[in-house]
Amino acid sequence: MALRTAGSVLVVFLWSVAVVLGQYGWSVTYTTQSICVLKGSAVDLSCSIRYPSGTVTSTYWFTKWGTGVEPEDLGQNPEYAGRLEYHGDKKNGHNLRITDLRERDSATYKFRFITDQTGGKYTGDPGVSLSVTALQVKVTPPRWATSKTLTCITTCTLTGNPTYIWYKNGQHLDESTSPQYKDSVFSNSKDSYSCAVKGHEDLHSPAVCVQGQSCNRVTYTKRRICVLKGSTVDISCTYVGYYSTTTFWFRSDKSTPEDLTRDPGYAGRVEYTGTYRGPFTLRITDLREEDSAEYRFTFKTDNFEWGHSFPGTTLSVTDLQVKVTPAAEGQKTLTCSTTCTLTDNPTYIWYKNGQRLDEPTSQHHFSNMLVVWDSTVNIYSCAVEGQEGLHSPVVCFQVKVTPKQYSEYKTLTCITNCTLTGNPTYIWYKNGQHLDDSTSPQYKYSVYSNYVDSYSCAVKGHEDLHSPAVCVQGQICYRVTYTKRRICVLKGSTVDISCTYVGYYSTTSTFWFRSDKSTPEDLTRDPGYTGRVEYTGTYKGPFTLRITDLREEDSAEYRFTFKTYNFEWGHKTYNFEWGHSFPGTTLTVTGLQVKVTPAAEGQKTLTCSTTCTLTDNPTYIWYRNGQNVQDTSSPMYSISSEDEDSYYCAVKGSEGLSSPAVCEFSAAK
Repeated sequence: MALRTAGSVLVVFLWSVAVVLGQYGWSVTYTTQSICVLKGSAVDLSCSIRYPSGTVTSTYWFTKWGTGVEPEDLGQNPEYAGRLEYHGDKKNGHNLRITDLRERDSATYKFRFITDQTGGKYTGDPGVSLSVTALQVKVTPPRWATSKTLTCITTCTLTGNPTYIWYKNGQHLDESTSPQYKDSVFSNSKDSYSCAVKGHEDLHSPAVCVQGQSCNRVTYTKRRICVLKGSTVDISCTYVGYYSTTTFWFRSDKSTPEDLTRDPGYAGRVEYTGTYRGPFTLRITDLREEDSAEYRFTFKTDNFEWGHSFPGTTLSVTDLQVKVTPAAEGQKTLTCSTTCTLTDNPTYIWYKNGQRLDEPTSQHHFSNMLVVWDSTVNIYSCAVEGQEGLHSPVVCFQVKVTPKQYSEYKTLTCITNCTLTGNPTYIWYKNGQHLDDSTSPQYKYSVYSNYVDSYSCAVKGHEDLHSPAVCVQGQICYRVTYTKRRICVLKGSTVDISCTYVGYYSTTSTFWFRSDKSTPEDLTRDPGYTGRVEYTGTYKGPFTLRITDLREEDSAEYRFTFKTYNFEWGHKTYNFEWGHSFPGTTLTVTGLQVKVTPAAEGQKTLTCSTTCTLTDNPTYIWYRNGQNVQDTSSPMYSISSEDEDSYYCAVKGSEGLSSPAVCEFSAAK
């Protein structure tokens, strides 16, 4: 038996002597009878089968079997939703992987298979006994002895002879194959200890005090979080450090711990809130894939610093993708896919041609998957409820031309490269029109194939982060692709908002409009934009909306639409208009302000502040008494607490749009 790392989870592979039970040519062979693994890890349950004749038609694992009914397939149990992976074939090995294990998963798991022969049903006994345990540090003796013994305890004996790791006050201390720490530790009221299993440090025990309950310690609210690219995440902990003078968060992959508020890669996107009395929270906005990392918290007192090696919270940032796989004959399955399991079991939403799908039309609708007929030529996308603006790119199916081409259907799935945190609801669009919301990333309908329709998906609450619109069949479907999802620019400046569109039948109209208008209104006819709006380009290149002399009231979401002449498809005549509910580009107009905050003793920090993160990572310019003193990629500038000069800031290329000046007078004078 061996322990192996798969991502950040514990996976147990079992090669023990097989257990074979059966009679008259029927048998199920399990590779082990009992397993003990860590809470939060993953486990593989394996078996092989033997039967006298016929063909296997159904296989599944189960834990519950009521009298007079078939056992309940684990795949139908909502407790296991999103946590099961099956591997194997109908004749040989059958492996079930369960991820993100919970203590209530402890049970006896049995395998059952059914053949096409009369009476051809068989269940393998006695099954595999799975025990799931957390780690705890036991301190003995429990009271006022001057030295104590520490033991890393579990409710069962861990499979695979693990190596135990010990931490003292957040700092790596020792490794051993014994669960008991090798030295006696001196009793005091400040020190805390924690243990973990090597290779799976994120599944460590809580830190415990050797004496009393007031020792220094950090407790993270969550070990792992998976959220959508472009969204906001809160990473929290509580800590005990009654005389702390410095607190900050850092990435564990940095050679030297660096306060995230000073990291240029997070400029304008990081905020700390809270105190040790409640959750101390790191908030990161406008998440990027490169933000995927382990985040740790530390604090200092006059004579103490919490160690930097204690595992924290691992963040995975993913987008949504719709994956297409063959299903039954004439069908495909769409899966709203992520690279990790989204936190909090989201609700998925499906869109067909930009229109949200609301009602199921197929018995194949399930979870984050949608079954559709191959010949459907529509665009599908998926999203998560509450984050519709973060929907997947739309998918366009490349369907092989067969005699049945025009009677086949497709399945659409909104996919991401991780499982989104927070039980998102997915939104679907068909041809730019809201279609459906669902907690499943798979669109609930089978969609009919044609060459004109496109689909996109998003997550509710984050509609601007939708997927690209994709064709269900071919590559010439109607679709709109925005160059940028969000733009933040300075008040008084000029902005270009662009898209490309495909509308091969001659268009009769094209225009931009604000999404907050009850009826879409061409901006060139809006009195609020008189003399400030211009359209340029065609569908062959970017079609651009230019707005000059920007005002704060111009902050809005801008969308593009187009109409075509009537066209014939088969024996019918159609006209087409791109839907008005497909998320476009969100524009935020901001001024510059200088904010002053205390820093280290004798210093203050000036921050060139905006209400949003300026697009394209501008260079900031600082002025003292009207003279340029520094150009920097960071919006922050340090000054002495004694400084009484006047300061203001600007952005390179827009120097005429500077902030108001501020004067910092010393409080000591």
